[in-house]
Amino acid sequence: MGEIQRPGALYQQVAAEIRSGITAGEYKPGAPLPSESQLIDRYQVSRPTVRKAIAALRAEGLIEVIHGKGSYVRAVPAPAVTIERTITRSGKTFHTGHQAWHEAEVPTVYRTTTNATTGPLLGLPEGEALFAVDRLLSDPHTETRALHRVLIPFATAANEAEQLGEAPDVEPEQIYAILTAAGHKLAWGETVSARMPLPDERATLQIPDATPIVHATRVTLGTDQRPLILEELRAGADRTQLAYRITADSPRTLHAV
Repeated sequence: MGEIQRPGALYQQVAAEIRSGITAGEYKPGAPLPSESQLIDRYQVSRPTVRKAIAALRAEGLIEVIHGKGSYVRAVPAPAVTIERTITRSGKTFHTGHQAWHEAEVPTVYRTTTNATTGPLLGLPEGEALFAVDRLLSDPHTETRALHRVLIPFATAANEAEQLGEAPDVEPEQIYAILTAAGHKLAWGETVSARMPLPDERATLQIPDATPIVHATRVTLGTDQRPLILEELRAGADRTQLAYRITADSPRTLHAV
């Protein structure tokens, strides 16, 4: 193949050609790409240009570089773990989809404050005091990891359930039971987004480079629809998928059944 002639930086042109080959099935998932020397000969470009093209495709998550072996088209397996996000209730006991996951580390409990993101979700201004509980969870069958965080406003602990101020690190299912015993009929609202992980998230979750995470944010609402607590669940998008049971009870919230 002669030198490619298209608008744009040369490495972007090479990346586009390789990307097209991946899309067309010329390069199969899990298969190695041609070597640097072969790509140089094929596209009639310099070694730095090929390396920049490979770096761009790696940043897109299309390929992975295995040191000492070369570049490979990233395989796209089906998610290994389905996390059931529907909350169910039997009598006074609540159940969530990650209840069977193991705690890989002892939960971390600390005090923090609301910020520009968490404040509006909890209906509070920035700087309001919170209890925070961070858990690192592990699926017992696949060792897939997930990060779970609970944020409990001091106001919730003081006015709704003093037990939460004394022991904020109880399981979320127990928090629901405590709030229900305090007289609340609970409802939940949840949003899910995808984003690239922060470096510490990627290391803790043990996910490959250029792999996004799914980030679920759940707000527990009381009888008066006032936010009581906030939960966050983060997991690698290459290893997990979230599942929900949809009901017609309310178009905006998920209710315990």
